[in-house]
Amino acid sequence: MNADIARPLVVGSAEHKDLLCSFFTESHDPYKPADLKWPVLDEAVIARLKALPIWEEAVRTEAETALAVLTMGAAEKDPVLSKAITLQGYEEKRHAEILKLLTDTYGIPVPAFNPEAPKDPNWAFMRIGYGECFDSFFAFGLFALARDSGFFPPPLVELFEPIMQEEGRHIIFHVNWIAYNQAKLPYAGRPGYVFKRGLAMWLQAVSRLKTAMKIKGEAEQDNFTMNAHAQFGDISPREFVELCLRENERRLAPYDTRLLRPEFVPSIARAGLPTLPRRGGLN
Repeated sequence: MNADIARPLVVGSAEHKDLLCSFFTESHDPYKPADLKWPVLDEAVIARLKALPIWEEAVRTEAETALAVLTMGAAEKDPVLSKAITLQGYEEKRHAEILKLLTDTYGIPVPAFNPEAPKDPNWAFMRIGYGECFDSFFAFGLFALARDSGFFPPPLVELFEPIMQEEGRHIIFHVNWIAYNQAKLPYAGRPGYVFKRGLAMWLQAVSRLKTAMKIKGEAEQDNFTMNAHAQFGDISPREFVELCLRENERRLAPYDTRLLRPEFVPSIARAGLPTLPRRGGLN
């Protein structure tokens, strides 16, 4: 066994920072959105894509996230951390570009959106990270469901696979960045930082709940819920959460095990699993 892997990693150490940043930069995939080959889809598949009530929210969120992360990268004084955060900002901007290409290619109308840079980059970056931890856990499961059910055709799944994997890298970076910064603080400053973390997490949870309710309302107006259930197949709430847990573990497994993993959402999911029914679909 490699001696470095066998030795415990001290959170907040220079080794922790270097491992975090090297993991992130070395696992970067340098593909370019302009080089992607968009498949020709039949009208039924395009109609399913257009019916998804997510595009406006997704484009807006990615554009805001990209600008906020790039702003944080420019504000970070540590050059090693700055390089890694700026790279994440580039990846977030690339996600926004890919969504724009998809909606343009398949004629999905999305209004133009021009985000504003955050006034407090550190606070914005903290909130974004917790938001991605919430989003990614369920997105991993939904993507697997759409892939396995045929809701997304294989060529489209292949195009979006790198994005899903990048989200896994982002949330690993986030939880380690949080832990590193907290460990670097004097003991007297840590309670305030923990409170700030809790507030950021709470605000992102509330934001996700509001977004989910908004999308659910729009979906019900378009009868999307019934149609999607028919396409995805009969999966119970418990089976879906189990799928999310498996996919979350699979997505994060390739990376150095010494780095921390997001635990909050998976822990809640595992604790609540016995209370979820095995029968009756997601609708």
